[in-house]
Amino acid sequence: MTKEQLRAQLEAQAQAFLEKQGAEVVLYAAQPKTDRRAWRPKPSVQAEQFQRELGKMAKDQSAEA
Repeated sequence: MTKEQLRAQLEAQAQAFLEKQGAEVVLYAAQPKTDRRAWRPKPSVQAEQFQRELGKMAKDQSAEA
């Protein structure tokens, strides 16, 4: 189905609705979905090093147990 065929079909449906119901038809464009994710701060070098040290400590603890 081409765009023109789809437009014609939708127009026909809108006209049929207007004739049958006598109501008003409001056409809206589809809202685009955002592909942006929430902003998260980049961890600092110190924070990354701290996480590495915590990982090492946890590994040492599990090795001792």
